Amino acid sequence: MNDKADISILGCGWLGLPLAEALINAGKHVKGSTTSPAKLDLLAQKGITPYLIDLQDEEADKAILDELLETDVLVISIPPRLRSDGGSAYLGQLHKLVKTMLNAPVRKVLFISSTSVYDDLNHIVTETDDMFTKPTDPGYTLLQAERLFQEREEWLTTVVRFAGLVGDDRSPGRFMAGKTNVPNGDAPVNLIHRDDCISILKRIIEQEKWGEVYNACSDEHPMRRDFYPPAAIALGLEPPTFIEMQETHFKIISNQKLKQDLPYVFQHPDPMRFF
Repeated sequence: MNDKADISILGCGWLGLPLAEALINAGKHVKGSTTSPAKLDLLAQKGITPYLIDLQDEEADKAILDELLETDVLVISIPPRLRSDGGSAYLGQLHKLVKTMLNAPVRKVLFISSTSVYDDLNHIVTETDDMFTKPTDPGYTLLQAERLFQEREEWLTTVVRFAGLVGDDRSPGRFMAGKTNVPNGDAPVNLIHRDDCISILKRIIEQEKWGEVYNACSDEHPMRRDFYPPAAIALGLEPPTFIEMQETHFKIISNQKLKQDLPYVFQHPDPMRFF
């Protein structure tokens, strides 16, 4: 299984797996990894060359990771899970990955990140607003992760910062159902449907848009108090209630660079039509 792939996806999970399927349907040879032995057969059935890789496992077989990295394009789709240790384990995994990549033929990296790299700046946020993210901010670890790949000369990295991910089994109505006295009801929501995520990633690869940073978020930004109650009711769940606040902390993620540069028209531009 040491043949060279067109594209390798590290992390065939909620987003990585359907992306792999879309790329295979476009005629690409795709390698993909999972941390679950039970999922290997599923990947193979979908035409993905499967690998069992867990970067958290100190005893992991380096040769298997080497095989996955026999590729021109590497998509990194690993959930960061920053809350338990502040992200130190996540960064440790990525340092291990970078070290291995130095001896691999990878020349293009597509790093899946999040708009949580930005603090609540109370205005429309563009890709350059990461300059305001401080080391004490929750999103700083993700910014460090991005830079691990961006600062290398061995490959070109494009970072896609996705807003809140919804679609398929991720129904936004479940996010706040039944909660009371929720703050920031007047804050706008920043969400993106998985269908758009896959189409955007696929287009970046097809158009060779390397060395870029893109925000990816739906066009419309309804207020939380207008969005989450009907989203919960649509699922038959108890709607959340919001408290009145004198000051609202928020950010509105701009998708203009992505729309102009690719160019791209969103399939699901309005979150109010997600449910």
